[in-house]
Amino acid sequence: IKHDDSIPLEQLPDYVVQAVLATEDRRFYEHWGIDPIGTARALSVNARASGVVQGGSTITQQLAKNLFLSNERTFDRKVREAFLAVWLEFRLSKSEILKLYLDRAYMGGGTFGIQAAAEFYFGKSVRDVTMAEAAMLAGLFKAPSKFAPHINLPAARARASDVLQNMVEAGFVSEGQIFVARKNPAAALDNTRDSAPDWYLDWAFGEVKKLADDGKLGADRVLTVRTPLDPGLQRRADVAIEDALRQFGRQFNSDQGAAVIMEPNGAVRALVGGRDYGQSQFNRATDAARQPGSSFKPFVYLAALITGRFHRDSSIDAGGICIGNWCPGNYGGASAGRVSMVNALQRSLNTAAVWITLKTGEAYWPAGAGYHQARIHALGRAKIIELSRSMGIVNTPLIDTVSLPLGAAEVTMIDIAAGYAVFANGGKSAKPFAAMEVRNSFGEVIYRHDRDGPLQKQVAPPDKIAILNNMMKEVVNAGTARAAQLPGVQVAGKTGTTNAYKDAWFNGYTGNYVGAIWFGNDASTSMRNMTGGSLPARTWREIMEYAHQGIELKNPFGVLETPRETPRVASSPAPGTLVLGRPQRPVTLSRRSAETLADIDSMMRSSAVQMKSVDYNSTSSIGATSSIVSRVRLGPPGGAR
Repeated sequence: IKHDDSIPLEQLPDYVVQAVLATEDRRFYEHWGIDPIGTARALSVNARASGVVQGGSTITQQLAKNLFLSNERTFDRKVREAFLAVWLEFRLSKSEILKLYLDRAYMGGGTFGIQAAAEFYFGKSVRDVTMAEAAMLAGLFKAPSKFAPHINLPAARARASDVLQNMVEAGFVSEGQIFVARKNPAAALDNTRDSAPDWYLDWAFGEVKKLADDGKLGADRVLTVRTPLDPGLQRRADVAIEDALRQFGRQFNSDQGAAVIMEPNGAVRALVGGRDYGQSQFNRATDAARQPGSSFKPFVYLAALITGRFHRDSSIDAGGICIGNWCPGNYGGASAGRVSMVNALQRSLNTAAVWITLKTGEAYWPAGAGYHQARIHALGRAKIIELSRSMGIVNTPLIDTVSLPLGAAEVTMIDIAAGYAVFANGGKSAKPFAAMEVRNSFGEVIYRHDRDGPLQKQVAPPDKIAILNNMMKEVVNAGTARAAQLPGVQVAGKTGTTNAYKDAWFNGYTGNYVGAIWFGNDASTSMRNMTGGSLPARTWREIMEYAHQGIELKNPFGVLETPRETPRVASSPAPGTLVLGRPQRPVTLSRRSAETLADIDSMMRSSAVQMKSVDYNSTSSIGATSSIVSRVRLGPPGGAR
């Protein structure tokens, strides 16, 4: 639960409200949005302490900021906050203001509102929290990241003790009443990164809000969402990123990594937004814009194939080329002359990508128009951008420069994963999604992705996708991404390394999964010679070895041959082979079986509702139905709620 405003104010225990008022705004029921007395008291206390000990903002001011303003520390924002606080006081009752405040404030752990926080930290409704737990929740309003109990329990307990003392000083409770709470401090649930896919849930929550904003979920805002999240695969991705950085981060001078794993239809199965959610909640998989380097080149090659002038074995001029006064070189200063198209992609030759872009522009250049190299190259880049947009790279501007074919334009990881999903599925759009099914507060299905989601459109010709996929598999079989090979599984993909080694990527796919892996530094500082074919490709393999255990293996679209079993040093076992020390994927239901169970769930719910509407003078059959529904609702790993 990320946000739940369904608990009426009058159902909250008195000490929950008292803890908040005693700590945040003791004169809440006496002021008119701005409290000069409280502000003066806070200034006096802070002056004596030579620091900020108490805040001067009222609950109404804080609500105004949460609803309408940003967190910027400026005089202008404080003035607007004050005016909005007065405006709220004249239009809402005190109870309405307090209810909104309790329901809208950020409480840490990706939760908003005191009810969601109670569920997240204590596994219970806010109706049922103890006084000690209420004090800990009240201590979160001002600094949730600092006092979140799943991050720093000692600090959270110290803050809760201060809240209890505030309640005594405000006259709400006596010293004797808080004695038990202090002797038995609250203990939060274990919501560490291993058990809580926080980055995934943050992103999924945002995606559901978009559905609501688009009017697809009706007026209800207490929703149950079934996601494609695979908990086992998520844990494996988390561990793989952390293990890679712990073992090799210092060697490569890299402090961050991220991953997106999805199915070729866009269902996101796992998402790692960084190394430690407790330290930084910024989602590098969905929100960071990074240069993809050579991992962008498949879009360049596909645009060329679509012109009809190229095929796998077309002769490419990979010698020196200049566009104006810009003359790119190849990695390591490698020289090349005429090579086949597949060989150019396999070796990731920069000169070839620039030449191909020029030839793509020539295919669309008006007949009879004078030859103008710079404009023709710009036309080729425009076609590449148009194709990339249609394939899912939509959240960054894709700034057009001469170096765009080499991956100089920034992208998000989830966008480039969506683009690679188009390769894997045969040219159909694959918008990433987090909501397979949404139910309202009555348990009714109000949204299903297969029924109500965006249609998969054919955005690239299947025959050209098939040619590209057969080229991309050679990048893994014999090119820069050999470290990503999976025994018995046909893999296609592309490495990417940016200037000064600031970013290293491997984006790859099979017929079952698409995965994007990135390593770098938050400050965009240089790493130490990390390429996409090193740590990113190896980490991709670690995750995908787990993902492909116990499933029906599929080749990428258009790839027909069985992959070669290429032995390598310390090679991983074939999927399903038990080896001590290696993570084993639990046996799970297939997607079709999971969807069938979901349909049975819906039918059983409907039957239960109909049975309740008729007086059978018997509850045994309804009880049996409910027990079946509760078991079915647990679902397989592919249907986590």
